[in-house]
Amino acid sequence: MKVDVRNNNVEKALRILKKKLQQDGIFNELRNREHFVSKGEKRRKAQAAAKRRQEKAIQKRFEDFGF
Repeated sequence: MKVDVRNNNVEKALRILKKKLQQDGIFNELRNREHFVSKGEKRRKAQAAAKRRQEKAIQKRFEDFGF
């Protein structure tokens, strides 16, 4: 990954780098690797995430179409 520093503005380059890392999911992966997570816990988290996605889709469909 490469970020150009323009006009010696390192702060702006750092913000751009953090944004790129966030979009790639690097921070989430680092957070997940900090400690061991059992298979059951991974499964529960995956199911909870799927439920959140489903509820969000239902809510969006309700707002768009009214049913």
